[in-house]
Amino acid sequence: MDSPPFRLKPAIPSHHTNGPSPLSASTEARDKKERDTIYAAIQSSSRGRQVVNFDKPNGYFSKASNPNMENRSLHDRHKLIHTEIEEQSWRDEGPAPTPLATSRAQSPYTQHPTIDFDGLSWPSRGTRERKEATEEQKEERLANLTGAVRTILECVGEDPDREGLLDTPERYAKALLFFTKGYEENLRDIVNGAVFHEDHDELVIVKDIEIFSLCEHHLVPFTGKMHIGYIPNRRVIGLSKLARIAEMFARRLQVQERLTKQVALALSEMLQPQGVAVVVESSHLCMVMRGVQKTGATTTTSCMLGRMRSTAKTREEFLNLINRK
Repeated sequence: MDSPPFRLKPAIPSHHTNGPSPLSASTEARDKKERDTIYAAIQSSSRGRQVVNFDKPNGYFSKASNPNMENRSLHDRHKLIHTEIEEQSWRDEGPAPTPLATSRAQSPYTQHPTIDFDGLSWPSRGTRERKEATEEQKEERLANLTGAVRTILECVGEDPDREGLLDTPERYAKALLFFTKGYEENLRDIVNGAVFHEDHDELVIVKDIEIFSLCEHHLVPFTGKMHIGYIPNRRVIGLSKLARIAEMFARRLQVQERLTKQVALALSEMLQPQGVAVVVESSHLCMVMRGVQKTGATTTTSCMLGRMRSTAKTREEFLNLINRK
């Protein structure tokens, strides 16, 4: 059988005749597409928030506890299981808008806006009530929390009326309100106009920012350090504001992964920089005092956006600088 005739390849690259080369895409378009893809993937993976069952042969989501829900779609089950706030966040409208595309970044990690300039900076149930509470309402909240702590002491087998514990309920109530004071702060007041135009396009890094937060799963502390870096795009922020932003998001009930991304998205929202990088290293007492009880275990999380994510050399420079002693 005769072999097919040999054909010479055209001298002109195909993208010259069929359209522009993919390599010619602008950096902004590439970064926007990258963010859209990442945000959409994370958002779709977090929808529904069902318990994951890795032993189930035909899927990862465990069976609904209510037999009447077996034949319902995932969307319908979500409506029945989850809160009204979460239900409003269920959307099938494509990728979530990114910080570079809108002034109200839709967070794929909490399914609520990460940056909300009406004064919440991460609304959740009860946040607005606490922030806008009057003095009388604050006193009532403190009294309710004090009573709850007294109940806890009784449940663990203690006598809240003995001398050493007599004032403990109120002391702990005040301490807990301080531990979570980030709910009463917002990004606008913290930044307070400290964003300046400056002709600088090299890395700006503030490292070893101490953070103290409460694990939302066990309400025990996790502590560590946060390193923040960004590449300005004609706008810089006062250096102390980076530490204040970290403090605001840390002083809430948190998981380290969300905390890392919230700080990165906040900077991306405010400064529109060429790139943002946030690395958090911390020790979780829920791993030290209970559970596996591994005292030496530490957790490291990172969030890279823009050039910090797309350019390996820039990312490597940031990581090398934060690791220098």
